[in-house]
Amino acid sequence: MSESEQFASDNYSGICPQAWSAMAEANGSDEPAYGEDRWTQRAADGLRGLFDTDCDVFFVFNGTAANSLALASMGQSFHSVICHELAHIETDECGGPEYASNGAKLLLGQGPNGKLTPESIEHLVTKRTDIHYPKPKALSLTQATEVGTVYSPDELRAIRQTADRFNLNIHMDGARFANAVAALDVHPSEITWKAGVDVLCFSGTKNGLALGEAVVFFNRALAEDFEWRCKQAGQLASKMRYISAPWCGLLEGNVWLENARHANACAERLAKGLEGLPCIGLRYPRQVNGVFVEMPDPVQAALRDKGWKFYNFIGGSARLMCSWSTTPEQVDRFLADLRALVS
Repeated sequence: MSESEQFASDNYSGICPQAWSAMAEANGSDEPAYGEDRWTQRAADGLRGLFDTDCDVFFVFNGTAANSLALASMGQSFHSVICHELAHIETDECGGPEYASNGAKLLLGQGPNGKLTPESIEHLVTKRTDIHYPKPKALSLTQATEVGTVYSPDELRAIRQTADRFNLNIHMDGARFANAVAALDVHPSEITWKAGVDVLCFSGTKNGLALGEAVVFFNRALAEDFEWRCKQAGQLASKMRYISAPWCGLLEGNVWLENARHANACAERLAKGLEGLPCIGLRYPRQVNGVFVEMPDPVQAALRDKGWKFYNFIGGSARLMCSWSTTPEQVDRFLADLRALVS
């Protein structure tokens, strides 16, 4: 079985052809360093055009840095950030947000299907107001969530109303933002600045790039001195064009959206193929490119013995993740192996 026969992560996928081509083109000549090159300007302008607003754009190496530095820009070390208990910044970033902010605490909220609710946010803000409690200053939303669900524009606006009542900034962890846009079939602005999001960390890595995340400040006041944060944190690339040029390859012709639509469609094909199989069920609704499956441990072990790679995830379910490079034939081969095991 090929090493590509996996549903472990969209991080396993390679670089999509358009991103690779753009990076090769950027390699054709010398360019100014530290983001002063024409490719970085082009990519930043492309994101401003995509969101149809004047925003400040920065490029960093990875998602942990993007989230941690963006959240650090929203408050002081004595503040706190509200996030869902399943949020990536809580479960998988090794204290990065706390480290970057010199100690701002994460306050963990709840809500069904991995989504924060206005009620949960209000509870965490109002449960204590004394000086011994880290003052809530921001909240973080993961779009799409860690369990593959999405916040609708209406849900985001309701959260913004709550945030306004308590003077909270809103950060969006967009590790799979492209998949959320594709699933909701909305303009990217409808689930970002028009819904009150202050800063978005937009992932390219999970959408066909080798590396590189865009930190997009719709609230430009929060971006003050952000470039110094990036430099201090080791996130200012000297040859920035090798991060930004592939973004040009994603943005031009809406390749980023087509990649996400393809990944979502493969996940939909997978989820539909699971319907009706004995001992198999979905843990969460399938909305983007991840399928969270309840299946017996012996079945999981047998699939792994056949060479399939996938992770056990939150709550013990099997997470099957599709990417821009997943093929329908690959989905069908997995389903055939699974059917043979449970029939």
